[in-house]
Amino acid sequence: MFRRLSAMCIAVALLSASTGAALADKIKNPIAVFSGLDKITGRIVSFEAAIDETVQFGALQITPRVCYTRPATETPNTTAFVEVDEITASNEINRIFAGWMFAASPGLSGIEHPVYDVWLTDCRGGTQVIVEPKDRTGEEPPPPNAQPLNVPRSSVPQPRRQVLPPSEAPRQPQPMAPAEPPGFVPPMPIGPDPAR
Repeated sequence: MFRRLSAMCIAVALLSASTGAALADKIKNPIAVFSGLDKITGRIVSFEAAIDETVQFGALQITPRVCYTRPATETPNTTAFVEVDEITASNEINRIFAGWMFAASPGLSGIEHPVYDVWLTDCRGGTQVIVEPKDRTGEEPPPPNAQPLNVPRSSVPQPRRQVLPPSEAPRQPQPMAPAEPPGFVPPMPIGPDPAR
């Protein structure tokens, strides 16, 4: 009996190892949705960027290359291949990130900059389903339109638009009452009371 049980365990292990991880189909989306945090002001802004569109958020230029979601019948998994460039004070462009972002794990792949944080939240507008081969294993390669990390300055796309936080309504000046120091006691009249 022990032999039969161990043979079954080995057969199950070999069968599961040979099939590899089954991958779900994915939906290619034309719009990536991000959130950005300005650490100086403490504001969080949500913004969208079309695939291959460069959007500027503060000193960062964000360019999504692909954005995938899973069908509603599958486990949610939103991923995007994103390139992020930083514009320095001397107007130089430095690529600080080029890789996959995962909406379910923003801490794993979000952009952490001294002033700005950017992370993927969603993908929208997709209808094209890409059927994944069920026997494929390994890491997903970058999309063909991705650019290498060390890109010369002249080939970095200029942003088509700039993301700005919603402006606050202008504040009206409030009249201030004269401030009296703590412990202030108003002066008392000296002499006869003029009301008598």
